[in-house]
Amino acid sequence: MRTIKLLSSFALMATLFTSCYTEVIVDDYIEEPRISVNQLINSYELWYVDINATKGYGETPFLQKAFTISFKNGVLYANNNIVGLGNTGNGFGIDVGTYDAYNMILDVNHDADGLDTFDVYQIDNNTIELYNPNNDTSYFLDGYQRSNFDYDFVFYDNIHYFLQEYNAWEKVYTSQMGAINEFDNENYLQFLAGGNDSEFKSSKDVSGTNVSRLIWDYTGIYGVGNVNNNPYLKILTLDYDYFDNEKFQLSVINDGKIELFHAASGTTYEFMGRGYIQYLKSANGKAVKTDTEKKRKFKSVRIENPRESERS
Repeated sequence: MRTIKLLSSFALMATLFTSCYTEVIVDDYIEEPRISVNQLINSYELWYVDINATKGYGETPFLQKAFTISFKNGVLYANNNIVGLGNTGNGFGIDVGTYDAYNMILDVNHDADGLDTFDVYQIDNNTIELYNPNNDTSYFLDGYQRSNFDYDFVFYDNIHYFLQEYNAWEKVYTSQMGAINEFDNENYLQFLAGGNDSEFKSSKDVSGTNVSRLIWDYTGIYGVGNVNNNPYLKILTLDYDYFDNEKFQLSVINDGKIELFHAASGTTYEFMGRGYIQYLKSANGKAVKTDTEKKRKFKSVRIENPRESERS
């Protein structure tokens, strides 16, 4: 009887150890269930396009011009403009196309730019990569809910695009305080988008002139700089060769009006935006291109994309 009991015990122990060992090995290879690409892209209301994180030398036009994109029931929304950011479309922006998502693939049919296909990779809890194999370029998107997205930061961090979103800025106010200076004669400013993001024009035409009839007297270079410890105040520098650089403290009054304080003379000016440019505006329910095309520029050096070699 003892011999039989001992043998039975050894057999039981062997079975238990084998069972545990097998369980450990199996556990090592158990893969957590992956969420679908639809669940992934819908896990956040807004996806901020981190343009500086882009890898590759190609460009996908609709991502290049968007600050945020959103996926809602097969419809793609985008915030392409700084003007109205946070208000347009309840914060989502405007309808710019449709999408289909399957097997970690995202197909986007953009109303203006056509069809693009992306491989979708989840980088971390709130970051995804959209890799476009047609141009070997990856865009990285950070996910946010509308309630915790800092629209103001995006607005002021991209304020040079805000200046470009009007065909002209008309001077509507000049303070009584301040010394007489050359800039008193400038009544209109224009900040150009497209090939040269640092070019501006100015005009001495009288107030009330139709924007299409303005004669631009001067073309020069401008820059927008930050002010330490004040993200809501900027320094605007206009390079006038014939009377040196003019520097202003730039403040935003609202989506259509700015204040320029000319430190050298102590004069305050206000300019009103004329001829709003919506970079993908709706016409008859369809999105169309505007005459002036915006493209967000990279602030850092782009690097080659390793995804192409991974796929081969």
